[in-house]
Amino acid sequence: MVKGSVAAEESPRRLDEILRALPESEIKGLIHRMGIRIDAAKRIDVPSQVARALVGLPDVRDPSRLPTASRELLHRTAEAGGVLVVPSLPAGLEPLIGRGVVYARKVDKSIELVLPIAFLVQLKSWESEDPRSLRALLAQSSFETMNAVAAHYLGRPATPPIALSLEHAWEMLSNPEYLAEEVGRLAPVERRLLEAIEAVGGEVETQELLDLEREPMRLRSATGVTASRRGAGFALERRGFLIPIHPNRHVIPTEVVAIVGAERRLLREKRREQIRSFVIAEDHAPRRARFATDPAHLALGLAFAIREPGSDVRPGVGTPRSLLVRLGQRFGRDQETIGLIAALSRAIGLWEAPAASPATPPGSLQVHELTQLLFATWRRGGAWDEARPEREVLRAASDSRDASPISALREMVLDALHDLGEGRWVPWEALESYLAADERIAGAERLVKRWAERSNVEATAPLEITRRIALETLPALGILDLGGVDEESSGVALRLTPRGRALLAGMAPTIDVSGSKFIDTQALRIGPTAKVAAVLGLAPFAELGRVNEELDLVLSPPSLAKALSVGFDSDGVRARIEAIAPLPETLSRILVQASVVIGKASFTGASGFLWIEDPEIRELLRTRRPAAEMFIDPSPPGGLLIEAGVDLERLIRRCRALGVEVEAEVGAVRAARLTPAGGTETPHRTSSTSSMRRTRTPPPRAR
Repeated sequence: MVKGSVAAEESPRRLDEILRALPESEIKGLIHRMGIRIDAAKRIDVPSQVARALVGLPDVRDPSRLPTASRELLHRTAEAGGVLVVPSLPAGLEPLIGRGVVYARKVDKSIELVLPIAFLVQLKSWESEDPRSLRALLAQSSFETMNAVAAHYLGRPATPPIALSLEHAWEMLSNPEYLAEEVGRLAPVERRLLEAIEAVGGEVETQELLDLEREPMRLRSATGVTASRRGAGFALERRGFLIPIHPNRHVIPTEVVAIVGAERRLLREKRREQIRSFVIAEDHAPRRARFATDPAHLALGLAFAIREPGSDVRPGVGTPRSLLVRLGQRFGRDQETIGLIAALSRAIGLWEAPAASPATPPGSLQVHELTQLLFATWRRGGAWDEARPEREVLRAASDSRDASPISALREMVLDALHDLGEGRWVPWEALESYLAADERIAGAERLVKRWAERSNVEATAPLEITRRIALETLPALGILDLGGVDEESSGVALRLTPRGRALLAGMAPTIDVSGSKFIDTQALRIGPTAKVAAVLGLAPFAELGRVNEELDLVLSPPSLAKALSVGFDSDGVRARIEAIAPLPETLSRILVQASVVIGKASFTGASGFLWIEDPEIRELLRTRRPAAEMFIDPSPPGGLLIEAGVDLERLIRRCRALGVEVEAEVGAVRAARLTPAGGTETPHRTSSTSSMRRTRTPPPRAR
C-alpha cells in the first residue's frame, strides 16, 4: 500500500489513524484479503473495526510464521522506532503489507515504512534488542500490567484490545524528554524507591520490593508473596517505570535506569580519585602490544564465507561449533572471537539473504557503519552474554533465555575505561581494583547468583565477568588494545583505541575516506565507504582474500569464467564490480570476450523425434492434414520433430489415416509405408510414451 507523494510531515503512528488515511480502495482490498467482517450496526467506524481485527492476528506475536525476509524487515523497522526510511521497496515487504502489518508512503525520493504502535508493543524480543528495554519488558508483561499502564496515560479505563489502548502510552514513554520530566515529577517516596532499586542492580524480588517500600500488607499466592495494588510500587508500575516479570521479579527498564542513575554517576567520580591519580602519575606502556582491528572486516568476511555451499545455519539455533572451528582456522582467529562476531552478525541480519539488498539495513549501510552497529548490538546484550558458560545466547534453549544482569557489568567496565583510559595504558590490576570499589558490584553479584539459579547454570563472580568483557570481548570489537598479554593475565595493560573512544562517546569513528580499489589485477580492497549490499553482491563469483586490517576479495579469471558458465550475465557481473571500484584492464577484457556473440540459436520445445528416411513420406506427413499440425516446421533432416504435448497414440492414429505406420518400440521409433490392401502386415504393438527411451542413433532400415 504505497501512497502517493505527500508532504514531509510526521507520519501517523496509531493503527486507526493510518487506516483512515488510506484510500478507500486499499482499505477495501485489505478487508477482502484478511476476511474481516464489518458490522454496520456498530457505533465505531470501519477503520476502527479493521484495526481491532488486525491486532488480533498471530503473525506479529509470533514472527516465526512470517518468511525470513519479512521477519528481518519487521525487526529492522522496530529497531528504527517503528519508522524506517528506505531508498526502494525491500524484499519481504509484500507479505507484511498484505497482512496490514507495515504501511508505506512516498517521501521525496525515498519510501517511509511505518510499523504501527499497536504491533510494535506486541513483538517478541529478538537477538539484537536489549531484553531489559522498555519495549521488550512491556511486550512480555501481563495483561494487568498493560491495562494499568494504558489506563494511567489515557486517563480513563482501558478497553480491549489492549494493544490499541497502549498506543497513547507508548507515544509518551518513547519520548526521552517526557520520560525525564515524568521521573522528575515523581513523589519523594516513589523517587526514593526507584533509586533504591537502581542502586542494587535495577531488579528486585517481590519480598525485597515490599521491604524497600515498607509496605505492611502481605498478599500470598501459589507463587509466593504478591505485591499489593497500592503503594509506591504500584504507582511506578502503572507509569511503566517498574515492570513486574513472572513470577516474582520487578525490573526497571534501561531507559529509566539511565535517567535515575545519572546523578549517582556524577557522585561516583569523587570516590575514584585515588586510583585515577595512580594511573595518571606513571607511565604503564608495555613493551609489546596487540593492537585491535576493525571488526567490520571480519564480520563481512564471515558473511561471505557463510554464503558458500556447505555452511547452512538454521534460524533460531546457535551457530554449529564445527563451523566456528573451521572459520577460526580459515581466518586465523581464536574461536571465541569468531563466535562473538558471528553472533552479532547474525543478530543484525548480516547472514540473511536480505542483507544483499540495498533497500534496508544492514545492506543499505556503508562498511564503516557496521562497527558502530556491532558495538551497539553487543551493548544491548541480546545476542552475546559473558555471564553464560556458552556466550552465544542462541545456544540456550528458547525457554531458558532469561536475560542476565550483564548490562550493569558492561556499563561498569565502560565507565571505568572512560574514566581511566583517556589515551593511556591502564594496568589490569588498577582497573580491577577500580571496579571492585564500585558500589554497584554488590548488587550485581546478588543478581548474578539469582539469575544462575533460575537458569540452572553455574554462577560466575562479577569480577571474572568483567575480566572476560575487558580482555576478550572489547579487544575483539576493536575497542581496546592489549599490552603484555600472557596466560596469567598479570602485567596486562589496556588502552582505549581512537575507535573505542569515539564509540563510547556515542559518535561515529573517524574513517579513511579513500574508496575501494584494485591493488593488483585480481585483488579488490574494500574501502570503508562501500555499501554492504554491493560487497555481498560479489559473493557468487568472488573469493575471500586477506581479512585483517583490510578486507581483500579475489576476482580471478577462473572464478569469473565459472560465474558466467552457471548463468551470470557478463554485463551484470561488470555492473556489480563497478558498483564498488573501476575494473582493471585484464578483468574488463575477460568480460568483454565473454560477452561477444559468435552465433545465435533458437529454442523450440518438442516431445520427440520421428525417424523417417524416405523424403517422400516426410513431405507427406509435413504437408497433409491431419498430421501436419502435430509436427514442427522446419524439422532437421532425417525425420520430423513432434510438437510438445502431442499424445503418442493420437499421433499414430493420424499417421495411419494417411497410410503411414508408426512403430513405437522400447528402443526406437520409426515410420514405414503400409503395404497395399490384401498384403498388410500385422502392426507392431504400441507402448505408452513413458515406456519410450531416447536414442541418438537412427533405427535399422524399414522392411
